[in-house]
Amino acid sequence: MMEQPEADFLQKERRWVNFKSKLEEMLAKNSFQQSRMPQSLNWQAWRGFEDFSRECPLTAKEELEKDCRIHPPLGSNHTHSLNRYRRFSSTSGTSGRAMTWMDTQEDWQWMLGNWDRVLKEAGATDASICFFAFSFGPFLGFWTAYEAAIQRGCVCIPGGGQSTEARLRAILDHQVEYLFCTPTYAMRLIDTAKRKKVSLRENSLEKIIVAGECGGSIAEIRQAMDQTWGGESLLFDHYGMTEVGPVAYETPGGEGGLRIMLESYHAEVIDLHTLRPVGDNELGELVLTPLGRWGSPVLRYRTGDLVRARRGVDGHGLPTFDLVGGILGRADDLVVARGVNLYPSAVDSIVRKFSEVSEYQVMVGKERGMIEVKMRAECTMEVAERLQSALQEAFSLRIPVETAHHESLPRYEMKASRWVFLD
Repeated sequence: MMEQPEADFLQKERRWVNFKSKLEEMLAKNSFQQSRMPQSLNWQAWRGFEDFSRECPLTAKEELEKDCRIHPPLGSNHTHSLNRYRRFSSTSGTSGRAMTWMDTQEDWQWMLGNWDRVLKEAGATDASICFFAFSFGPFLGFWTAYEAAIQRGCVCIPGGGQSTEARLRAILDHQVEYLFCTPTYAMRLIDTAKRKKVSLRENSLEKIIVAGECGGSIAEIRQAMDQTWGGESLLFDHYGMTEVGPVAYETPGGEGGLRIMLESYHAEVIDLHTLRPVGDNELGELVLTPLGRWGSPVLRYRTGDLVRARRGVDGHGLPTFDLVGGILGRADDLVVARGVNLYPSAVDSIVRKFSEVSEYQVMVGKERGMIEVKMRAECTMEVAERLQSALQEAFSLRIPVETAHHESLPRYEMKASRWVFLD
């Protein structure tokens, strides 16, 4: 039996050889990527991912957005002629301008393979009944999930064009085993069931696979799912982006956190200011390089997502790259109020301790030159006062909480936009 250090070396060597071969082919054809490489850069001399991470320039979302403006509407980040591309996607536009994205069928199939790994880790088998609680649009994530589930042999029920109550009925009537949605919409299903007096106790759910935003690894949301649906470790977190594809599945153990698929991605975590690597358990920005998506590639892509990494080995002795607590927030969502760092995910984890709050909104503005944060919550005055105390205890910062009438605040099916920045 091969000893572990030798196995690790051979795996790394194989990943690097395959990657460098594709890199050479891509740089010979892709004008966008050619323009990004400094002339003095001798990438042919790179001997491994260590050299790559040290010398290859980072890719920022702003570069891709600028390229799309200069070369509308699809940009110039294409390794092949456009007649090779078959799939069209678009980013959500929640942080910056929405971008279009084109994929070859080969690259699309690579992404379906990654999603199949997610489904396998979640326990889905052929003939598992899956329900996709979203309206189908140009968003990449759920299209790849849907097609991967079909290829796996699952029964796939699209939930577009339905009310939340109708979706709840379909989940129960069709004995759905795997529900796909955002964390926000998972909470909305619970709230709607309470209001419509729909009992959820008699169900067939095995997993609720969530993606699209932070929240899938927040303990309070996970507990709410189990208590309402009567399951155990129902929520299964997943992470991906249009720009890179399906990246990670929930860390084994059923307690949240994410495990990056290292066979498909080279992952790094860097300091937000120095852009240098940070160690395990240090907060930093996740940087990703897909190893199998070459039609519209990104190299060392700055995701903007804040994480704490933990590197190790799994039960088979293979290397792991885990994100403790999942995605902790967005770098551009950071609000500094009176010296306190506030991330939406951290605030959300406090709000979710109060099941009486059906929805909330955070307003960020300036008063006398100082950043001020306030909250509106759909709840009673008594609950608002308790929530305000909990926020102050958690952040050592007074965040006033005002009550709002039930259903007066926006509801979300995809990514939530609860933070409002006032002029």
